[in-house]
Amino acid sequence: MSYDNELYQQVILDHNRKPRNFREINPASHSCHGVNPLCGDDITVFLNVDEEESLIKEVSFLGSGCAISKASTSLMTTFLKGKKIDVARKTKEEFHKMILGELDPEQEEHSLGKLTLFMGIREYPSRTKCASLAWHTLIGALDRKHEGVSTE
Repeated sequence: MSYDNELYQQVILDHNRKPRNFREINPASHSCHGVNPLCGDDITVFLNVDEEESLIKEVSFLGSGCAISKASTSLMTTFLKGKKIDVARKTKEEFHKMILGELDPEQEEHSLGKLTLFMGIREYPSRTKCASLAWHTLIGALDRKHEGVSTE
């Protein structure tokens, strides 16, 4: 999938206005609170994980933040439902490298799928933390970081 700025804007607006999986999973097997103090983004990611299968059965979030943060979290939840934990960790690394400009999804092999829409974020370094907060919070939940995570 090549980068398309107009499609990126449409997806960001859609997922910001109508975020997917915007709810608390109760009870959740894993959860973590994450903040991006520079932008004011504040989210909690909830997971139900099948430990035997290493499978993310359910993933959701609650919180507030800028359109990029909210859309990134919404897309992350739709992408990861039903995925193995090792796939989630690998995807987080690829996503982070992509938004920092260290991975070019148009030239290199990856498993990001629709998440490549965030490739243009690398042109706005101040917004990379907005896009990556969801992923840091996801890893915090998987690692059971009860103290939460911060982009700072």
